[in-house]
Amino acid sequence: MPKELRKRGKKRRKSQKEDSPAENVQEHEEPSEGPSWIISARQPEDVNPEVPFGYVDPDIKAYFRTVDDQMRAWQGEEHTQDENIDLDPNEAKRLFFVAALNEMSGKEKQLATDPECSVVLERVLYSMDDFVRRVFIDSLCGSFEVLLKHRFASHVCQTFFSVAVDTVSRETRGIVAEVPESSDRGELRTLTQLILDICDEIRPTFTSLIMDPFASHVLRSLLLLLFPIALPGDPIPQKFVRSKKSMAWKAKQGAMKSVFSNEKGKGSETQNVTVPSQFRDSAVRFMRDIREQVSANEIRALAANKVASPVLQLLLEIEAEVGEEASPDSLMDRVLVGMVTSSQMATDTLPEPSDFLVTLLRDPTSSHLLETLVSRCPDHVFVQLWSTYFQGKLQRLALHPVANFVVSKAVERLDSNQLKHALEELSSSWNKAIQSSRTGVLRSLIDRSKVLGCHEKDVCEAVFTGFGLFVPESRTKLVPCVLVLKSLEEYEALPSAGDESQEVNGRKKSHRKKDAPNPREPTVQGALVLQSLLKLPEPHCLTVVDSIASLTVQDLLTLSHNATSSRVLDAILESPTVPFKSKRRLVMSMIGHYHELVDDRIGSRVGDRFWAFADPYLREKIVRSIVPQEQSLAASYYGKFFARNLNIHLLKRRPDEWRQLQSNSKATANGEIAEQTGALAPTSSQLPSVASLPAVDKEASSPTRRSRKKRDLPADEIDVLFDTALGHKIKKAAVGQKPVAQGKQIPTDLQIQDVLEAVRVAPSGDDGHPAKRRKR
Repeated sequence: MPKELRKRGKKRRKSQKEDSPAENVQEHEEPSEGPSWIISARQPEDVNPEVPFGYVDPDIKAYFRTVDDQMRAWQGEEHTQDENIDLDPNEAKRLFFVAALNEMSGKEKQLATDPECSVVLERVLYSMDDFVRRVFIDSLCGSFEVLLKHRFASHVCQTFFSVAVDTVSRETRGIVAEVPESSDRGELRTLTQLILDICDEIRPTFTSLIMDPFASHVLRSLLLLLFPIALPGDPIPQKFVRSKKSMAWKAKQGAMKSVFSNEKGKGSETQNVTVPSQFRDSAVRFMRDIREQVSANEIRALAANKVASPVLQLLLEIEAEVGEEASPDSLMDRVLVGMVTSSQMATDTLPEPSDFLVTLLRDPTSSHLLETLVSRCPDHVFVQLWSTYFQGKLQRLALHPVANFVVSKAVERLDSNQLKHALEELSSSWNKAIQSSRTGVLRSLIDRSKVLGCHEKDVCEAVFTGFGLFVPESRTKLVPCVLVLKSLEEYEALPSAGDESQEVNGRKKSHRKKDAPNPREPTVQGALVLQSLLKLPEPHCLTVVDSIASLTVQDLLTLSHNATSSRVLDAILESPTVPFKSKRRLVMSMIGHYHELVDDRIGSRVGDRFWAFADPYLREKIVRSIVPQEQSLAASYYGKFFARNLNIHLLKRRPDEWRQLQSNSKATANGEIAEQTGALAPTSSQLPSVASLPAVDKEASSPTRRSRKKRDLPADEIDVLFDTALGHKIKKAAVGQKPVAQGKQIPTDLQIQDVLEAVRVAPSGDDGHPAKRRKR
């Protein structure tokens, strides 16, 4: 075809045969090749690894972009029902979802390997029911080795293994989705059987998949599904599933949850899942296959690899759970360079330190694996491990940017004697550790002393020494110094809040640069140290309590309005070792300033915690101190939520009933639910209950008999509603169609609801009655 007649579009690449006209003629001349319109299938070596199952049609991609946009709106709770559509919202979602599934049928592999459609598949997986999940995963069976190694399809598989937990748990309990009968299709396996078949499919190549950068994270999700692990102190082992980079990318995709449920949680917790015994057996088989097929040197190479180390860490957890970590030539024994085997020999000599483990101790990737080894190794192995690699080297390791995390994990297993020696060895290095913001070892020592019930005084002295609080009178500055991680001398040299700015031409100008950090900003490390100190028994925890009690009200408000330092106040109320009178003193110290406390995003949460702790007598004092600022508090964006729990109007009009309400709510919060003889008064946002409505008679309802004192009282909001909207006559009818004397039957809530509905739908006339609808 001449160049001038060629159509626009993507240029087709000619193969080597098409480039040679002579060869093309020979192909057409040979009768064995068949007609010219028959194209031979591509050979396996010609398959594009980026699209192993072919490209997705552009029209299909455009359709799934629409599906993605609609599901984003539903999952982000941004969808509003159109007034012109009479269809139920859930029914509309169901029809939309069924249409998307029909379009997806037969194209699952192509969609999973597409960079745009793979994200849509992940979003759709959260809304699939048990039957659809079985159909979807059945369509992928037989190609999982290719899918796990693919850049985009691997994330689809990982998401599926994460959401399949609920379905497997239901099938384990005998709840299996019904399959519609069909003569032209085979038997649909349960999801439990499908996952077991997937394990058998990838088992021959499992050792090679560990090293694959795309398959590694999928294997972690699969192992967690097969063998749910609850680590000590880490109930949901999410750190095994995704890296920080992957979690940040997924966060940009918006909320991913089912569009058919209103649950706002993050999904099922792994440790509460019920899995069949076959799953655990399959995970143990994976662990044993690695132990049999991979040599000791290769295992140690996996431990130092960024891709394979997290998978090996999970396999070590599985090995420890089944009790095979203490056997010779186990995975743990190979990573520890034979320390498990040598510890079983009756010898008093310590093994020589291995350069391999010393390297793991300081490697950013492998140190996580060493933390698992330190936590899960047998006791006799830990004694040798501590004596060989930690004891005598704590001053350097505690200050190392990576090794200090391993030391913190090792401190959690120390006994009383080892803890004492560790405190003595680190006594001269606390100041350097605090200056470098590496307080993990110090916090672990505090927590360990609390668990063992010994050396509490020594760990408190370590804190005082590190922050330069040698004199008991200076320890009132403990909380400010620890929060900013500065010694007393450095803290006093910091500029105060008023010194950071000066007035220039009538305007305040800050000395500090715009991007410079605030030197008085609380740190997370300091707040964690204070929370650990508050868990110590008396009198060691009182040092922190007394330091907070010495703060001014303004400093306490600043402490409460910060997301980091406010956790210290929560720890005071939650700690069982802090005396009750100290907690009560903290709550009472804010009386008169609660309107300032709750007028903040963080402070409103602290105010709710204080209110939940307070007894009815203390609650009444809090409410009466807020009454003068009632209007400003109701206008506050954050304070109005706190004000709704106070029932200020009820306290003004019926104090006894308000006190009874608070007593009942406090008993309910403490789990002491008693039988109530009367109805409780509602909050201001609810309808009045039967008990809250006063009895009405003719004399009391007559405006001529009302006393001056009653007219001067502020009107109740329910009275204002009836007076302004319905008038006095309708008010009497609302109370029972005729005046009700004292002792007569009080109207029901249904009658009150009918009146309020009439007020909402009908405008009121000049005489107070609902105006009649005019005829056209």
